[in-house]
Amino acid sequence: MQLQQRINAFVALGRFLGQFGPGKTNKQEGIPQNDLFFDGMLRQITLAEHHNGWFTHNNILFAVSSWAEALSEENLQTWISNYNIPESKSKTIAIIMAGNVPLVGFHDFLSVLLTGHKVLGKLSSNDKQLLPYLANYLIAVEPEFKDHITFTEEKMENFEAVIATGSNNTARYFDYYFGKYPHIIRKNRNSVAILTGDETPEELEALADDIFRYFGLGCRNVSKIYVPENYNFDAFFNGIFSWKEIVHNNKYINNYDYNKAVYLMSAIKLLDNEFLLLKEDEGFSSPISVVFYEYYKDTAALDRKLGSASEEIQCIVSRDHIPFGKGQSPMLWDYADGVDTVAFLLKLS
Repeated sequence: MQLQQRINAFVALGRFLGQFGPGKTNKQEGIPQNDLFFDGMLRQITLAEHHNGWFTHNNILFAVSSWAEALSEENLQTWISNYNIPESKSKTIAIIMAGNVPLVGFHDFLSVLLTGHKVLGKLSSNDKQLLPYLANYLIAVEPEFKDHITFTEEKMENFEAVIATGSNNTARYFDYYFGKYPHIIRKNRNSVAILTGDETPEELEALADDIFRYFGLGCRNVSKIYVPENYNFDAFFNGIFSWKEIVHNNKYINNYDYNKAVYLMSAIKLLDNEFLLLKEDEGFSSPISVVFYEYYKDTAALDRKLGSASEEIQCIVSRDHIPFGKGQSPMLWDYADGVDTVAFLLKLS
């Protein structure tokens, strides 16, 4: 199978996914294999929603529509134009996927197939409905993918490299079992935002998307904000008010109530707007419904501090870094943990 064939198949997948988006799900004409897969995709979305309480309908559709946008011919060509992808013998790549947000393992899946390798995937029990269905769609569009995609729930065997994503604890397990293979092993990371106090209401409302999308479960969710001394939090709370409806999710509000009770019993000072807790803390990994904050005096000193903690930070949202509201919309070439997955895969060829 030639590279352009693989690209064409993913472009078709992008067009297929483009039919499913927040507030705009509708069947379109001219989509390959649409009659066979459209209704089934709706069922898979419903199954995923029922299987995992964190995977709300809107969050699933947000993830799906984000991938629809990413999988354009222009984006794919721009991405791969930075590499020389030879037509060489493929290797089998074991991909162990996380399940914190919908389709979180899709970029690894895409990278392996585009570079001509074979996927041996192990899905998280939290996110096992969507990706196999999309794999079946790819195979229907491009049958040569059939021998390149396998999912297993058994012990992973007969592979030549590993891409694994998990917590800091599971990363130690991955290192022990897969350290002898060429590998990418990802651990916990969090994202931060830097505020100056001059942000517009629109920027702060966009920041709310970076905080609350996927309930803060993603590594690209902002879990901590840095604010200047004497910062007035009123503007921040006004900006995030657009997400007030999050209190209607039982899993989220249970976390909010629990964390609030624990902090109050410990006499910890909080800022609270009845659906988000702000806690002054030097850490990065805040619990669900909590955002840590820390004051800074000097931006240069803050940049140095964040630079020294780069292995704990996935991305930085600010006027000078990733724009507000774009934390959950990475480009294809924005690699997790800053590790170039495609370059890693090409070295195996």
